[in-house]
Amino acid sequence: MQDLTQGREGKLIFVFALPMLIGNVFQQLYNTVDSIIVGNTLGKAALAAVGASFPLVFLLVSLIIGLSMGTTVLIAQYYGAGRLDQVKKTIDTTYIFLFVAALVCTLLGLATSKPLLRLLKTPAEIFALAVTYLQIIFAGLIFTFGFNTISAILRGLGNSKTPLYFLILSTMINIVLDLVFILSFGWGVAGAAWATIIAQAVSFILGQYYLARRYELFRFDLKKMTFDRTIFLTTLKIGLPTGIQQMLVATGMMALSRIVNNFGTAAVAAYTAAGRIDSFASMPAMNLSAALSAFVGQNLGARKPERVKRGYLSALAMAIAIALATTITVTLFGRELIAMFNTDPEVITIGASYLIIVGSFYPVFAWMFITNGVLRGAGDTLIPMFFSVFSLWLIRVPVASLLSKRLGTNGIWWGIPVAWTVGALLGFVYFLSGRWKRRPLISTT
Repeated sequence: MQDLTQGREGKLIFVFALPMLIGNVFQQLYNTVDSIIVGNTLGKAALAAVGASFPLVFLLVSLIIGLSMGTTVLIAQYYGAGRLDQVKKTIDTTYIFLFVAALVCTLLGLATSKPLLRLLKTPAEIFALAVTYLQIIFAGLIFTFGFNTISAILRGLGNSKTPLYFLILSTMINIVLDLVFILSFGWGVAGAAWATIIAQAVSFILGQYYLARRYELFRFDLKKMTFDRTIFLTTLKIGLPTGIQQMLVATGMMALSRIVNNFGTAAVAAYTAAGRIDSFASMPAMNLSAALSAFVGQNLGARKPERVKRGYLSALAMAIAIALATTITVTLFGRELIAMFNTDPEVITIGASYLIIVGSFYPVFAWMFITNGVLRGAGDTLIPMFFSVFSLWLIRVPVASLLSKRLGTNGIWWGIPVAWTVGALLGFVYFLSGRWKRRPLISTT
C-alpha cells in the first residue's frame, strides 16, 4: 500500500501514475496488435470490422469503468482514514455487483450486436466480420470487468505497480496467440478476438491470485462475502455519474461511427487505425488523472486539502508537457504511423488528416482530464458528467455531422477538438469556483 498523503506531490503522482501508464500501454497493445496484424494480413475490410465493433464493446464496459472509479475513490478515502474493515466491505460489495453486471452485459451484448451494427450503418462488406468479432468479445466480458475491478481496488490501496506485471505477460500471450490463430490457424478476425479474450482472462486470474496472497485481509472468500447496501449506494453516488458519462461517450462514439460509416470501408479503416494511435496519445493524461484522483481521495480522507491544489498543478504541468511532445510526433509522422496498420493510399491519407487535426489539440485534452481528475477524487462527479454530455451531444456530434457535409471526413475530425475545448473550459471554470471542495465522503470516526 502506498501513502499519498506525505511527500512531494508531483513526484508521488508521477511515480504512482507511471506503472499505470506502462500497464495501459501494454493493455492497448491488445487492440493495436490485433489491428496491425489484421490490417496487414486480412486487409482493410477486416481492419474496419474490428474498428466498427469497438464502440459497441465500449458501450457495455463503460458502466463498469465508472463504478471502478467509485471503488477507487472510496477505498482510497477509507484507507487514508485507516478504516481497513470498510475497505474489505467495499471490495466484497464490488465483487458481488461485478458478477451480476458482467452476466447482464454479456447477455445484452450477444442479443443486440446485429441490430446495433445495422443501426450504425455498418458497410455490408464488413458486417459479418464485425458480428463474429463482437460475439466472441461479448462472451468474455467477465474477464474484462474482473481485471478492471481488481486494478481499481489496487489503485485505491496505493498499489499501481502490480497490475503492470500481469499486463505485460498477458500482452505477450495476446501477441503470440494473434500470430498463431490468424497466421497459422487461419481464423481471421475470430482469431484476433479469441486472442484478446484469453489474454484478458490471464490478467484477471493472476490479479485475483495476487490480491488474495498479498493482502490476506482482503482475500476472496465466497462464504464470508457481504454486500453492504450503504457502501454500494455510496459507490454508485461516486461512480454512476462517471459511468453514465462513459456510456454517453460510448453512444457519442457510436454516433460518430455512424457518420464515418457513410464514407465507406476506407474511412472506417482509417478511423480505426488513427483511433489506435489516439488511444496511446491520450494515455499519459488519463493515467495522471487517475493517479490524481487517488491522490485527492487519500488527502481529503486524511484532511489535507492544501495538498490538492499543489498536486493538481504538478499533474497538469506534466500532462501538458507530454501532450505537446505527442502532438509534434503525430503531426510530423502521421502517414508513417497509419501505414503500420494498412498500406492502402486512401486509408493513409484519411488517417493522417485525422492525426493532424485531432493531434494538434492533445494539450487541451490533457487539461480537461487533469481537471476532471481532481473533481472525481473529491467525489464530485455529477457536474463534470453534465459538462461531458453537453460537449459531446451539443458540440461534438452536431459539429461533426454539419462539417462532414462540407469538408468530408475532415469535418468529422474537427468535431472532436472543438468538443474537447468546450469541455476543458467548463471544467476549469467549475474547478475555480471551488464548489467541489467538500468534506470527504466518509467519516473518520
